[in-house]
Amino acid sequence: MLARILEDGKLHSTTSVAEIKAALAGGKRIWIELERHSPEADALLTDVLKVHALTIEDVWSSRSLPKIDDFDDYLYVLIHGIEGKKKTKLALIEIDILIGENWLVTHDRDGLISDDIGTELDHSPRLMQKGIAWLAHAVLDRAVDRYLPVISQLDTEIEQLELDVLARAGTPKGKLVLARILSFKRTLQELRRMSIHQREILLRLSRGDFGEIPADAIPFFRDVYDHFLRINDITESYRDLVSSLLDAYLSVQSNRMNEVMKTLTLMSTVMLPLTFIAGIYGMNFDPDTSPLNMPELRWFLGYPFALVLMAVVAGGILLWFRRRGWMGGSTPEDRKAKGRKR
Repeated sequence: MLARILEDGKLHSTTSVAEIKAALAGGKRIWIELERHSPEADALLTDVLKVHALTIEDVWSSRSLPKIDDFDDYLYVLIHGIEGKKKTKLALIEIDILIGENWLVTHDRDGLISDDIGTELDHSPRLMQKGIAWLAHAVLDRAVDRYLPVISQLDTEIEQLELDVLARAGTPKGKLVLARILSFKRTLQELRRMSIHQREILLRLSRGDFGEIPADAIPFFRDVYDHFLRINDITESYRDLVSSLLDAYLSVQSNRMNEVMKTLTLMSTVMLPLTFIAGIYGMNFDPDTSPLNMPELRWFLGYPFALVLMAVVAGGILLWFRRRGWMGGSTPEDRKAKGRKR
């Protein structure tokens, strides 16, 4: 448990529970960081700060959704920041904030936000001199700012995903792309579910619904809300993009499957008359006793004639396919359009 006490315009840091209690009793401005769960921390919250038991339970437990509770002597705010993106999952960090008249208690498990603000206060106590609400604003502002690098990373990954969809959909590597799309969609859904609740909390803080937030600090809380609203809008656009990517993946996969089926159909269509010709000349019967006369069976050039006939039939079919635009070349509609332009 680390406390920073403002006394005579100077900031004093301490871990002594006795000094913390004395500062609270003296009405000095103090910021307490709850680093880990301990009996001393529970006793301070319960006996000195008179924090409700349910609030203490929320502080030490993990919640998937943000929340805000207004009590007589303090305001409890639980928000989520982002530590970063690990592979396909977002690493969310939970930040508990208790705002009193002259004191602020925070619980940042990884210290990502509190360490940054603590370093700033060590250089200048100006933030504490403004008031507890300004310090709470700094915590919220740092938490929202951590979203921006992750949002930028998501944008880069979506661009790469678009290229992979066009290049790999319908190929053996397409399954990995589909798995990435679905994982991306789940990640954005989780982010959206959390951001909806957090947006409402920041909105209530920006409207001045709570006495712990003075009127001159409300515009700064409104600025935090505007930043998070912009992040929320970007997240919604990413969800639409990923849904479109899934549709594009299925469309590209279907088109490539159609091309494969088209190729196989053309091959079968070419081979069908050739098989028919080979079947006729390969029938097992005696030409001398058959009532039908097939002179090609006794003809010296009968075999080359059959091959040439197959080649002519296959070439004619391929030429017809090309004229129809089914296999290279232009379609009849394209040729008519070119004729009209001339």
